[in-house]
Amino acid sequence: MKVYEYGDPAASTVLVQMADDHDLAVLENEAALIRELSGKDFRLIAVKVNDWNHDLSPWKAPAVFGNESFGDGAEITLSEVLKLLADIDKPHLPGDGRMDVSGTERTYYIGGYSLAGLFALWAVHQTDLFAGAAAASPSIWFPGFLDYMKEHEIKTRSIYLSLGDREEKTRNPVMSQVGSCIRSAYEMLQERGVCCTLEWNKGNHFKDPDLRTAKAFAWVMGGKS
Repeated sequence: MKVYEYGDPAASTVLVQMADDHDLAVLENEAALIRELSGKDFRLIAVKVNDWNHDLSPWKAPAVFGNESFGDGAEITLSEVLKLLADIDKPHLPGDGRMDVSGTERTYYIGGYSLAGLFALWAVHQTDLFAGAAAASPSIWFPGFLDYMKEHEIKTRSIYLSLGDREEKTRNPVMSQVGSCIRSAYEMLQERGVCCTLEWNKGNHFKDPDLRTAKAFAWVMGGKS
């Protein structure tokens, strides 16, 4: 598991993002934008994903574009991420506040773009380590995921959702559901008392991923709980 780090290694706020080559190309700019938008110090840990459709998918699903289907590697990926964080900071306190052996209390957030955003939403249904999930243009159209959210408890206090205003305007019958899915998820989270927001950005899915992800992280870092 290859890791890239940005920001202040000693910061008490730790951001975790699953990334591919496209993300890595703009992560330095994303980190600068997070700093500008939040005004806070942070440590951004970007974890390189080798097999995007397999490693970030919570369960198997047929291909919705091209020929590459989705695997069920999210559980293993999350396990490796939690081990990585334990090894880096050696947290030993329960709940969403963590403290390392130096006595520094740390707060963790997980986020990402596209399928990494979906992975972040799934992850906060599995563990209470993360104080918030920053899901920028998440692949919430993923087959069965909205039903999964309805049937399972979320274990975080803060959720940021966003979508481009042209993302649902596609001829793909599965991906065109992304708008209705994210609206339903937002309503559900509100009903459950989760502090959340849904921001609509200009453009399609491929516009300004670094800015969209930066806005997502800055929002959950903002003390909204």
